[in-house]
Amino acid sequence: MTMAFVLILGMIVLVPILAIVIDSPLSEALARRIASKDDGPGSTARLEALEQEMSYLTQTVESLREESTFLRALVEGPERRELPAPTSEASPGGDVEAS
Repeated sequence: MTMAFVLILGMIVLVPILAIVIDSPLSEALARRIASKDDGPGSTARLEALEQEMSYLTQTVESLREESTFLRALVEGPERRELPAPTSEASPGGDVEAS
């Protein structure tokens, strides 16, 4: 009966210790590492999707950079831009006289 008692007591102590070890960050990191070793067809599709997303983001950043440069030029440029003077040769109907 003592052997059965020691076995039951050992199980009672072992279960909480095992639960603590399984729930630890170390075991979670180990599980993630084991799961990430999958080199199946899904990982290549994911890599291609990430590359497409990087390409899109690169184009978007370049577009924003161009817009920023344009807006900066507008803000920093001369306050009054010279417009071409209207020609006096225009007739009231809007036709331009040919010389």
